[in-house]
Amino acid sequence: MTALTLSTAAAPGLRADAIVIGVAKGSGPKSGGPVVAPGAEAVDKAYDGRLAGVLETLGASGAEGEVTKLPAPSGFKAPLVVAVGLGAQPEKDTAYDGEALRKAAGTAARALAGTKKAAFALPVADAADAGAIGEGVLLGAYSFDAYKNGGKDPKAKNGKAPLAEAVLLGGKPRDKAYKAAIERATAVAEELNRARDLVNTPPNDLDPQAFAAIAQAAAKEHGIKVQVLDEKALTKGGYGGILGVGSGSASAPRLVKLSYTHSKAKKHLAFVGKGITYDSGGISLKPAGHNETMKCDMSGAAAVFAAVVAAARLGLEVNVTGWLALAENMPSGSAVRPGDVLRMYSGKTVEVLNTDAEGRLVLADALWAASEEKPDAIVDVATLTGAMVLALGSRTFGIMGNDDAFRTAVHEAAEEVGEPAWPMPLPEHLRKGMDSPTADIANMGERMGGGLVAGLFLREFVGEGITWAHLDIAGPAFNEGGPFGYTPKGGTGTAVRTLVRLAELTAAGDLG
Repeated sequence: MTALTLSTAAAPGLRADAIVIGVAKGSGPKSGGPVVAPGAEAVDKAYDGRLAGVLETLGASGAEGEVTKLPAPSGFKAPLVVAVGLGAQPEKDTAYDGEALRKAAGTAARALAGTKKAAFALPVADAADAGAIGEGVLLGAYSFDAYKNGGKDPKAKNGKAPLAEAVLLGGKPRDKAYKAAIERATAVAEELNRARDLVNTPPNDLDPQAFAAIAQAAAKEHGIKVQVLDEKALTKGGYGGILGVGSGSASAPRLVKLSYTHSKAKKHLAFVGKGITYDSGGISLKPAGHNETMKCDMSGAAAVFAAVVAAARLGLEVNVTGWLALAENMPSGSAVRPGDVLRMYSGKTVEVLNTDAEGRLVLADALWAASEEKPDAIVDVATLTGAMVLALGSRTFGIMGNDDAFRTAVHEAAEEVGEPAWPMPLPEHLRKGMDSPTADIANMGERMGGGLVAGLFLREFVGEGITWAHLDIAGPAFNEGGPFGYTPKGGTGTAVRTLVRLAELTAAGDLG
């Protein structure tokens, strides 16, 4: 991880490899070019107040994601200035949006791969801005290199190691609020990057048992109680959904329960994550071209795992239980077949019409187990349906729930931390499509609105009277395109920050 520090030093005298400044897109009838953002005053002065003009000559506009490099002015101890676009300039007397700062910091950190030390002179109006910049730096500098050069060389893509050290200028190292903001950013980013590592790990090295072992080690380190149900315990307990999905694999399934508790907690949240460590589709085999990224089908469990550990590291005054429903969905002579009926942990029976609709089966068992503890709310996270990707694209996740107010609260929390999301309905007329002549319910319904059908299926396994939300992160969980902002190619860690924010709001008494 990149080392992160606060400093009140002036940019010209700071020894570093680069100074990062912000540039916005100017507005108004006389200004359409780049505008130097607050925080870069000393740099602009060294260019005799003509930095905006120099940047415009070099083609800079201030657009989001834009990076322009130029030699530092005479007298600076850093040889390079990196101007990063912040997007539209805010209205007068309005501060820059935290997400704009987060994206800009992430873009710059990624552009500075191979650099040892960089100073970030971006706009900092308060501690929250410092936290956003710090979070952006740590997320943007991420790289997954465990399998490169035999795992012996920590260098990132193109042979460049991630940015080693970032100094945030304009911060107040001795101010409690600023220190807390950086500590929060570090804890959340480190755990989110842990989730990214899990998603990016090849499935031959991350089966259910391996995932469970990683969770156990982290739980021990951070004082979290952990319980792992192996195949024998799952069989004894009657977890037919998890066992059914895992029956075709040589790697046995697991259900992991992580319990973080605080002595002053007044509320209890349960997070449930889909953890299909590899999804072939089972007997309903996926077509060619759809298997290559299916190591990411455990992104929900990775997000839940990371969020629980982050809550523990932050010492939040709320009890948080994480449930990781882990299985590998493979075709074999022992695999569950279309037409089979599974008896779930809740006692309900499910007719399996499509073995590639397996995520809802493992989640159903975990949701019922979570419900038995009567938490104040349950949130499940899953790369559940291609239908949600068709509906919302590759960067936005859908939110469903059995309580409109809670669904709205989850949406607001997601938007607050910079995770694009959208509330989705659960139309009652779609429930009839899952009626089965053989079992209590089928695992498939109408094709149109398939993401909503999946949500309706999950709702059947939430305990009566328990507030629940379902996050379908199938689109943004794995970025198959190029990196952008603080988001890398590959595993993104989507939903970690939303879950942590929900825990924070609950601890503060601001969420129900």
